[in-house]
Amino acid sequence: MTQARPNGRPKLLFTVNDAGFFLSHRLPIAQAAAAAGYDVQVATAPGRAAGDIVARGFAHHPVPISRRGLNPLAEAGALWALYRLYRRLRPDLIHNVTVKPVLYGGIAARLARCPAVVSAISGLGFVFIRRGWAAAPLRALIETGYRWALKRAGSKVIFQNPDDRGAFLSRNLTMAEDCVLIRGAGVDVAVFAPLPEPDGLPIVVLPARMLMDKGVGEFAEAARALRSQGVAARFVLVGDSDEGNPTAIPAARLRAWESEGILEWWGFRGDMAAVLAQAHIVCLPSYREGLPKSLIEAAACARPIVTSDVPGCREIARGGENAILVPPRNAGALATALRQLIEDAALRRRLGTRGREIAVAEFALERVVSETLEVYDRLLRETGGRIPQAQEDKGFQCSPR
Repeated sequence: MTQARPNGRPKLLFTVNDAGFFLSHRLPIAQAAAAAGYDVQVATAPGRAAGDIVARGFAHHPVPISRRGLNPLAEAGALWALYRLYRRLRPDLIHNVTVKPVLYGGIAARLARCPAVVSAISGLGFVFIRRGWAAAPLRALIETGYRWALKRAGSKVIFQNPDDRGAFLSRNLTMAEDCVLIRGAGVDVAVFAPLPEPDGLPIVVLPARMLMDKGVGEFAEAARALRSQGVAARFVLVGDSDEGNPTAIPAARLRAWESEGILEWWGFRGDMAAVLAQAHIVCLPSYREGLPKSLIEAAACARPIVTSDVPGCREIARGGENAILVPPRNAGALATALRQLIEDAALRRRLGTRGREIAVAEFALERVVSETLEVYDRLLRETGGRIPQAQEDKGFQCSPR
């Protein structure tokens, strides 16, 4: 029997380490949840973007979650802060996003006896990508944390690609019945719309945080090789240097590449639709992804893609359809693929047209939002939690996934 639910709006708390990431990747879901009847609140590390969250109408709670630090005392402090926050707010539903919030937020929610937790796995993170014996102890510790955070009653775990889901299940980090596949953060296909290629030299854009794990080093090598071959094109990096990540490329090195004439570094841009309108080709030679929003946006703008044949990237980039796939960590293969597209405008148009079709059919923002709200509704029903009045009135039933 389902227990009686008290009146009032169910409280939904997003926990994300970076306020900017919440705004860029989860804001539409939060807005849709508020419109559906949830009392939506957000917990992130302090920062300038936190004010934008408040300006959007959401209560914001600062918590000391660093993105890079591994100091045991600081990490314990973050876990304790989340536990105290959850005990004070008593949310009906918590949605944890990115590695540390999933780990610490999941453990804190378990200790605070929060009834329902959704964990969004947006990639395995650098510890699982990094090679060598040195990463093994930290990887084992994180795996233990995931089991504590995820293997509990009242849990749903959202994966962006089946490879990550398989990796978690093979390591016994979660349970199969709790797994849900929602492919990415979605794209507004009205904002990210196709435009004709601009005139002038072909522009190849790598839109990402400036990390070695994103293949930025291989991109620079490929650009250097193509310039030495006399290939006429511009190679552009778009994104912050991101000093909060262990694999961050220092700004000094990025500026040195620019001074050398290998490439251009445009830094962070908040107008990615305008950036993609200037591009002829979008490139992301990443080592592994959850499901890169930048490639979904590129496909929606009908831009051909060159990316690594790795989990996450190949969810949106299909070799021979809308993309050319290359082996990861291989600057030579990357240069060959880029040259093929730089010199073949007809191939660019064909791949770009197919990419737009894929983006509209499979990755539209409305679909991602709807599927996420279905997860909320199903989990609250399973745990006997409060359901938004609008969902109660229509007797909403979720399709199994």
